[in-house]
Amino acid sequence: QVQLAESGGGSVQAGGSLRLSCAASEYSYNRYCFAWFRQAPGKEREGVASIGSDNFITYFDDSVKGRFTISQDSAKNTAFLQMNMLRPEDTAMYYCAADRRILCGSRPGDYDYWGQGTQVTVSS
Repeated sequence: QVQLAESGGGSVQAGGSLRLSCAASEYSYNRYCFAWFRQAPGKEREGVASIGSDNFITYFDDSVKGRFTISQDSAKNTAFLQMNMLRPEDTAMYYCAADRRILCGSRPGDYDYWGQGTQVTVSS
């Protein structure tokens, strides 16, 4: 059973930065995907970005392009989400997800493993 642990959330003012981390336990698959999702109060969980074992990256939300960067340290089974120029509308619970697949999906149902979430709050 893979366990994911997020860290790095917090409260910042608009224009600030945060770096989220997602550490995976016992993840030794050759083909896998890491993804970040977020869920604001009263809204559905939505995909932010994904990165595959081949480092193929997809940003699912156009509003984060140019501001957020997804990356990974394969040796440490850890994924990251660097968030710059944060906006109040980025406020949400951010979740890390992982799954054994070649093509990384954008839907929550594409992922079997989830972290507990980390809160990001951006004030204006």
